[in-house]
Amino acid sequence: MADFLDLESVNEVEAPICTSSFLFGCELNSSARSYTFKVSEEDDSDHILALNTVCLSEGAKDECNIVEIVGRDYQNQEIAVPVANLKLSCQPWLNLDDFMLRPPVTFSLRSGSGPVHLAGQHQILHRKDLSDDEFSEEEEDFSEEDEFSEEEELSPIKPAKKQRKS
Repeated sequence: MADFLDLESVNEVEAPICTSSFLFGCELNSSARSYTFKVSEEDDSDHILALNTVCLSEGAKDECNIVEIVGRDYQNQEIAVPVANLKLSCQPWLNLDDFMLRPPVTFSLRSGSGPVHLAGQHQILHRKDLSDDEFSEEEEDFSEEDEFSEEEELSPIKPAKKQRKS
């Protein structure tokens, strides 16, 4: 389920992992005050949203723009957390340094008219199921012809001869 990222659950790896990373971005403004980042429930991969930057975009007014994240905590309870209070004249952007979240997560513009742009990376951890059957098939395909014979070994490297000055 969705929660703020529990790093221990990511480190408990049962199988090799293949990672894909994609650019993420959304804009909150007076007409689109919220955006929900979610993935298909049928997808068995782990998805992580690493939020990097929250910034005011072109056309922003000099007013307080408060961005709030609504997700789930470790007890699967919904939690709302304000993460940025941006104002054009004093703090137009904020670096969140890969603030990691698990979907679904909703970003809301609680105050102000924006536009506020959020940017980060959508990381997908694909689990590869390597069963014993796959290893045994690979072993059967390996034959004695694939081994190196002594004749094919490289000869040792000999030191170069020094040139004498004449």
